[in-house]
Amino acid sequence: MFALVGAVYIATTSFPASLAATLIGATQMFGMAGGSAGQFVVGPAITAGLVWNRFWLGMGFAGLVISVLLFVLLPKQERTEERPDWVKGAVRAMGSVLRNPQSVLCGMIAGLLFIPTTIFDMIWGVRYLQEARGFEYGAAVMRSAMVPLGWIIGCPLLGFVSDRIGRRKPVILGGAVVLLACLAWILFGRADVFPPYVLAIIAGIASGAAMLPYTVIKEANPPEVGGTATGVINFLNFTFSALLGPVFGGVLRRVAGGASQAALEHYQAAFQPLLYGVGLAILLTLFLRETGSAVRAPVPTRGSA
Repeated sequence: MFALVGAVYIATTSFPASLAATLIGATQMFGMAGGSAGQFVVGPAITAGLVWNRFWLGMGFAGLVISVLLFVLLPKQERTEERPDWVKGAVRAMGSVLRNPQSVLCGMIAGLLFIPTTIFDMIWGVRYLQEARGFEYGAAVMRSAMVPLGWIIGCPLLGFVSDRIGRRKPVILGGAVVLLACLAWILFGRADVFPPYVLAIIAGIASGAAMLPYTVIKEANPPEVGGTATGVINFLNFTFSALLGPVFGGVLRRVAGGASQAALEHYQAAFQPLLYGVGLAILLTLFLRETGSAVRAPVPTRGSA
């Protein structure tokens, strides 16, 4: 929740262009901190006897508290004159963003780089490590939780690197290539080659590149539709996870032949398309227009004429 509100606030507020990717990465860092804690804290707690419905009631109450805090702490903006045609304005803004091919590219790249985390790791990661790799439940939870922990590091780090060099595409490409290599090894490589947790943390750091399209879509659209652009990329991004999650589950069930426990080759066959998805994200990034400060023309000052 903090991550989403923070991203929208940054998108609709004037910040120095040299800090755009770093700030958006920082907001996502806090969001993924909750995802990581949800795996290595909540899972063992429920196993130890915490009643699941009481946990969700507590989380619901915590969400209400956070909502109140956000209402109180978020900076207030000057009230603008209300327009009677605000619905038409919203539709025009949405159309402006969606008609921009760069917006669609950003959403697809972010979604393709994000689903290895949301679908494979967060949904199937623990079960994969138990059934296909033979880990105990506790060890599987800890290893799976290292991926969102890597996000906590990678989102602000890759954003900082992108701002530092003034370019977005090389960082997206580099992160995607590393993510592809890590994902391929997790599925097809030996589990005892790398030290525990290292591969998962590196994969998480690399997949933090999925947040850079959030910066690109804002820079590729007019400033007055920055909030709409952030909403559009969130919609496209999480549409991938919402629609493809059941698809991967169905494929795994089919290749496993209805068995109660899937084998390594079943997981490899079911989740191999994730590799093609990351490869497609790399290809699409080549068509993305660079929007970093290194390629933007300097704004002329009043005295330079």
